[in-house]
Amino acid sequence: MGLFDKKICDICGDKIGLLGNRKLEDGNMCKNCAKKMSPWLTGRKGYTVAEMKEHLQYREENKDKVAAFNPTKVLGLENKVYIDEDKGQVLVSRMRDFREENPDVLEFSQITGCMVDIDENEHEIFREGPDGEEESYDPPRYERTYDFRVIVNVNSPWFKEVEIMVESGDVERFSAEYRQAELACEEIREALTSIRSEARNAAVKAAKPKQAVQCPLCGATVIPDANGKCEYCGGAIG
Repeated sequence: MGLFDKKICDICGDKIGLLGNRKLEDGNMCKNCAKKMSPWLTGRKGYTVAEMKEHLQYREENKDKVAAFNPTKVLGLENKVYIDEDKGQVLVSRMRDFREENPDVLEFSQITGCMVDIDENEHEIFREGPDGEEESYDPPRYERTYDFRVIVNVNSPWFKEVEIMVESGDVERFSAEYRQAELACEEIREALTSIRSEARNAAVKAAKPKQAVQCPLCGATVIPDANGKCEYCGGAIG
């Protein structure tokens, strides 16, 4: 096979065009298949063809979750955090209509941690010199701007971290935009931290062995069902 012979995508079987190859550990993938990957997946070259096929199958099944997702709460500025409290799910999207990009749907129980990350960007300020060229001040002067993001740790077979960009660009310290971004980050952090705590408490409660109690309505000794009701009379057991 010559150096410039067209390769075949080991995922879909199509020919791979010039500069369109995306290397895998033991094969090749076309750019169209690569577009279907989760944006949070890293280290593509370390995945085998079989593993990538499994990942893209997961992404295909994710479309059904996105279609059924109904947000009850929306947070964030640049990227939006959508929360479906009824289903116990969350997703992050940069699109106005999140269904356009098939964002990964996460269960509340998959969230394992959350932190706010503020990056400082330093830019030197120059002045015009005698010859019309830019020159540094003495001592040098700088302006500082900030990017705001929330890093979410997740338990997923495909990625361990989700980065929520809250505000990027020229956000100056002590400005109204800085304070707005700070508040948005904290709101997201508090919401996701609360979600994590609730999911953990629910898991602990579900793992506890159920004990028989006496129904206050019919007097039967029963183990309450999943809804906390008596199996005989259907009454609520406090």
